[in-house]
Amino acid sequence: MASKLRELKVFSGGAHPEFTRSICENLGVGVATANIFRFSDGEIGLSVEESVRGADVYVIQPTCEPVNENLMELLIMIDAMRRASAYRVNVVTPYFGYARQDRKSKARDPITAKLVANLIEKAGADRVLAADLHAGQLQGFFDIPVDHLTGIPLLAAYFRDALKKELEQDSLVVIPPDIGAVTRARRFAVPLNADLAIVDKRRSHEVANFSEVMEVIGDVSGKTAVLVDDIIDTAGTMVQAAEAVLARGAKKVYACATHGVLSGPAIERISRSPIHQVVLTNTIPLQEEKRIDKITVLSIAPLFAEAISRIHSDHSVSILFR
Repeated sequence: MASKLRELKVFSGGAHPEFTRSICENLGVGVATANIFRFSDGEIGLSVEESVRGADVYVIQPTCEPVNENLMELLIMIDAMRRASAYRVNVVTPYFGYARQDRKSKARDPITAKLVANLIEKAGADRVLAADLHAGQLQGFFDIPVDHLTGIPLLAAYFRDALKKELEQDSLVVIPPDIGAVTRARRFAVPLNADLAIVDKRRSHEVANFSEVMEVIGDVSGKTAVLVDDIIDTAGTMVQAAEAVLARGAKKVYACATHGVLSGPAIERISRSPIHQVVLTNTIPLQEEKRIDKITVLSIAPLFAEAISRIHSDHSVSILFR
C-alpha cells in the first residue's frame, strides 16, 4: 500500500519530549529535528530542520500545562508540516486539553472542545490520535479520523498484579468518583472480576473545580477500593470520594487515572489524603516537584507506538481500543 512506501517521521513539541523519545524507541526510529523557539515578545517560532515532503508525519504534543502555549505550538507545527508538503499530518495528543468544556452546562457557556477541534483541523491535521478523551463523543467534534486509545487495560493490569490477594478473596471494589465515569469504571472492573460501586457527586456550576460528595451507592464495607477516572486535576473530587468510601467501611483506597493534570493544590491534597496510592499514565509529564511516594506512573508510550505503527502501515487499530 502507498503509505508503506512513505517515510515515517516523528516530531516532538515542547510539552513532553520524553514521551516522544519513548515512542520512537519503541518504533525503532529517531526523533525528527525541529527547533521551537521564542521571539523576544513571546511569539512562538519553529524551524523544521529536515525535509518532510511526501512523508507520513506524526506530531506528538499533549496540550497540558501551560495549555495555551502548548496548543499554539501544536497548531504552528501542524501548519509548518502541511506547508512543507508532508503527505499526511497526524496529530498525536495523548492528553487533549479543553476536553471538559464539551457542552453548554448553563447559558452563554462556550463549547471550547469543539473550538479546539476546529483549530486543529483548520491548521491542516489529517488524523488525531488521543487517549481517554473526557467524553467519547468528542471524536464527533472532528471531521477527520480520530483514533481513541485507552489506558484502562494498562491500569487494570497493574492492579491485577498489585492487588492479587484482594482479588483472590473477592474483596475488591471499583468505584467511579462520579456518575459520568461509570462506563470507564465498568471497563476497568471487568478484567479484574471486581464489584462496582458509585459515588454520587454534586458539582457546583458556579465555581470551577469544586464538588461535594453526596452518597456512596453499593457495598464497600471491608473491601479494598480502587477509584477510577480519566483525569485527576486538583484532586478534590478524588480525595472527597476516598474519604466517603472509607467512611462507609472500606479498609483501603487506591486511585488511578489516565491523565495526571495535578494542578493547584493537587499534590498537597494527595499527600494529606487517606489514599494509599495514586497510579497514573505518562500522557502528561510529571514535574520533579510533583513526584511523591504516593504517585506511581506507568508508561503508555508503547501503546501509542503500536498505534502509530499500525496507522502508518494501514493495519487495523481497533484491537488497541480494547
